[in-house]
Amino acid sequence: MTERRGARHRRQAALLERLYERLNRPQMIAPDPLEQVLKFPEQADREIVGLMSAVLAYGNVTTIKASAESVLGRMGASPREYLLERDAEAIRGDFNGFRHRVTGGEELAALLLGARKAIREAGSLGAAFEEGIEAGEDTLLPALERFVMRLRAFHGPAPWHLLPAPSSGSACKRLNMLLRWMVRRDAVDPGGWAAGMESKLVIPLDTHMFRLARAMGLTTRKTADLRAAVEVTERFRVLRPEDPVRYDFALTRLGIRGDLRPEQFISEWRAC
Repeated sequence: MTERRGARHRRQAALLERLYERLNRPQMIAPDPLEQVLKFPEQADREIVGLMSAVLAYGNVTTIKASAESVLGRMGASPREYLLERDAEAIRGDFNGFRHRVTGGEELAALLLGARKAIREAGSLGAAFEEGIEAGEDTLLPALERFVMRLRAFHGPAPWHLLPAPSSGSACKRLNMLLRWMVRRDAVDPGGWAAGMESKLVIPLDTHMFRLARAMGLTTRKTADLRAAVEVTERFRVLRPEDPVRYDFALTRLGIRGDLRPEQFISEWRAC
């Protein structure tokens, strides 16, 4: 039984690796909020753009892209310089009238001011996140919890829907997506945070990944909550212990892009 299971895992890993080689490419990024992040060559700017792009990544792709471009247009060529040099009232004024679905300009300005506070204290958002990492923790979820609480320490409307905490049971899809972008480094993910921590990442469980994970038999949970995200991550960790989120981008392309055929992949997976 153990030998058969091991052989099946090897076939599954090989199938996923072929998918990764085919789809984990820069030309496959669009449509994805990561497009906005990669426009900025400097890590100090990129991490701020990453945070903004990730928290607004809900709704349809067209609206997400338009909102991200609106935010970046208000922040200018260097988001870091904008945050550190613009005073709080001016930032609030800059986002007056901004609206992305249920998120208003006051909420987004408050989040930016929370990010600025963290940058001033730690030197960068990446450093602020890394200060929350403690030895012996199996995943980066506890560090994410501390990071969220740090970003929530601002004055203004409280946009908790933009900054869900793992302790609430939320899958924290958008924030785990931010960590995938910022921690992993390959042809798609730019990296720059928490070097060597790829093994502790958790799958950003969006509706596409959740639907696919259920079809692949990676989870039987009915809702895409944190327990489901951890369960799916653990199944991938069996196949790729050093990098369980490696296949997230390629797999989500199957659900996002209309020119791909997820049913063919699922059939091949079940045949392993």
